[in-house]
Parts: sequence; structure tokens; C-alpha cells
Amino acid sequence: MNDTELAQLVIKRIEELGRISDEPGRLTRTYGSPAMRKANDLVAGWMREAGMTVSEDAIGNLSGRYAGNEDTSKTFILGSHLDTVRDAGKFDGPLGVVAGIACVQHLNEAKAKLPFAVEVISFADGEGMRYRTSYMGSKVVAGKFNEKKFAKTDASGVTLEEAIRAFGGKPEKVMAAKRNPEDLLGYAELQIEEGPVLEKKYQPIGVVSAIAGQTQIKVRFAGQAGNAGTTPMGMRHDALVAAAQFVVAVETSTRLYTDLLATVGHIEARPGVGHVIPGEVVLTVDVRHQMDSIRAAACDRLQLTANHAGESRGVAVEWEVVHEAQSVQCSRELTDTLAKAARQHLVDVMELVSGAGHDAAIMGEITPAVMLFVRCKGGISHHPDEWASVEDVAVAVAVMNDFLLLMANRQNVPRKKKA
Repeated sequence: MNDTELAQLVIKRIEELGRISDEPGRLTRTYGSPAMRKANDLVAGWMREAGMTVSEDAIGNLSGRYAGNEDTSKTFILGSHLDTVRDAGKFDGPLGVVAGIACVQHLNEAKAKLPFAVEVISFADGEGMRYRTSYMGSKVVAGKFNEKKFAKTDASGVTLEEAIRAFGGKPEKVMAAKRNPEDLLGYAELQIEEGPVLEKKYQPIGVVSAIAGQTQIKVRFAGQAGNAGTTPMGMRHDALVAAAQFVVAVETSTRLYTDLLATVGHIEARPGVGHVIPGEVVLTVDVRHQMDSIRAAACDRLQLTANHAGESRGVAVEWEVVHEAQSVQCSRELTDTLAKAARQHLVDVMELVSGAGHDAAIMGEITPAVMLFVRCKGGISHHPDEWASVEDVAVAVAVMNDFLLLMANRQNVPRKKKA
């Protein structure tokens, strides 16, 4: 198949996966669910058709391996995930897995053997919807999984350990499923951009230079509830007004630091009664930047702002960091190689930072990692309207095929990364 035919096959398979869901009427596919099992089994069949040997590890990571030359012991991994958020789009995650299979199919049809094995991994849990365990699959591969997570329960009270067993996995062997960094040459992940930059720049693809660090914070404003009709304005301790002042400050803070992203994604006012002054507000803040020092400075400033908003109204403030991920710089050597492959198809090749987190951030801790973004319509992601064109996917597949061939030239193979 040529690049266009491979891209058409990729889109067809993404559409097929899009019909496999935990919920009728919308796409939701969570770790360990019957829909996830059906998706894994379907993709395993595609891997075999492409000439790969298929296996699942103790957590349920699905792997297809295409052997290299007989004397090779090294592996280059292409990967992403098949699970989704609730009411998801079809492309985020599955594109990387299905396109990776297409690249191997291209090698297999040409009867090409590289000086390393190529492995396509569908990580068992990238989104973390069911257990709030984002990147669980890649953390297992990287040896970063925390066994304490086994006790986590989903909305139905099912523990993660129980879900692993029900899915066919083996919790007692999960920690032994990590990969040896000495066996790996690198990792590449193909994803839709999940943002509007490539579309605005009229670029079908972009090479990712870094993955932004992220801090998620829960902020609680504790004031005093009261009757809206009997409590004078000057005597109120309105938690919602203090929170509102802070929410505006979150947006304003992004003007102080170049490329800073800050979002209040959830807010709850209590008691939530129309004629009662809100006595308590709980909200979340998400802060991201490719430089950890800038992200930390922005979070410190926001905490001071929250405290000031509370003090001015006699409202107590509680600040809790609930998640923090460091930024990850993509391998410069692999990024340059990927850009070289892209220049065989485009005059200009754009580099950009990923604001969203990816399995590449975890894999980058044990082996050189790189990412390729594909333009998505309107920059929309995590939504049913998520979409990428056959033409853009064809460019991406062609670039990844050429990237693997450049890697095979050996002078571009990255040096081993120590464990």
C-alpha cells in the first residue's frame, strides 16, 4: 500500500474502534471494561495481519512486535493508548496505535528488516478515567507504577486489583513487567495535536520539542453562609465572591508569563441555594508550562492571590496540590531525525510544545522519546467532533515510515540511556 492507502486504512480502523464503547450513544472506553477487551482483541488481529507477534503483559498492555535482523537485540517502540475519556472523540490515542501498525505493515509488505525490532504498544490506561490512574500502562512499562494503586476503587467499588484480574491480567506480576532501558533504542508517539496551532499555521503535522509540566490544585474558600435578604453587604463573608476574584486572577496571571496556561475547570458553591450566601466554594486550577521554574513561580503567585482574596473578605483559604508532573524535553537527537523525515514531505517543519500530557512523558524517563502531532479540525479534542483528515494522516504515516528508515541508517540511532 502507498501512504494514502495506508492512511485510508488507518481512518477506517479508527472509525471501527469508535463503535466500541462502554456506553450506548457515545464513545467511552475505560480500563478493564468489556469494550476495552473487545478493542484489544480487534487491534491484536490487525497487529497479526501486519506481521507482528502479539502479547499482553500483566496489566493488559497490548504489544505487537515486528522482528528486526537476526542479530539485533534492540527495540524501538511506537505507542499510544486505546482507552478514552467520557463522550470522547475517535482519534486521540487510537491514531497513534493504528498508525503504528500501518507503519509496520508497510515494512512487512516491503519485506524490510531493520537493524532493530519495531514494537507497537497500546498502553492499557492512558486517560485514567476509571481509577484516576493516568498513564498506568506506560508507568508499568517504565517501572514507575505504584503498587498502592491496587487498592483504588471505581464508582462501583471494584478495586483496581480486581479489575486487572477480570481483564486477564496478573497483579502479582505487574511490577515485573517493566522493560529494561538497555534493550530500548527509543520511543515515538503519534497523536492529534489536541489544539489549534497547526491549523492556524496551515501545517498538516508538527514535531514536538517538549511536553509541558502540569500542576493541578484544589482550592477551598471557607466563608460564612447566611440569609441573602438579612445579611448586610458589608458584613458578609461570601466565599463565592472571593473565589470569583481569584478566578479572574487566574486568567490574568497568564499575561505575566509567556506561554503559561492556567484554567479553572471545576467550581462548586455550597450550599448552592439561590437565596443563601455561599459559605463554601471548592474549585480546581490547572497550570501548565514547558519550564518547571515558570510553572512553580506562577503557582506561588496564584496561592498568594487566593490568600489575599480570602483575607479581604474574612474567608479562609485552603490550598492543596493534588497532582504534579514535571515537564519533559523530547530527545533532541530523535527530534532532529523526525524533522529530517518531515522535510522530505514539507518545505517548512514546525516545532511546538505539547500542552497536554502523553505516555511519551513517562517513556521519556527510560529511553529517548519523540512525538509527532497531526493537525485536528478546529483544535477540538476529547469531544465527538474530534477529527483529522486522510490527507494529513497520510503525511504523518509517510513521515513516520521515513523516520524509521532514517533510524535504520544507524548514524541517527540515539545512544543508550542508562537506567
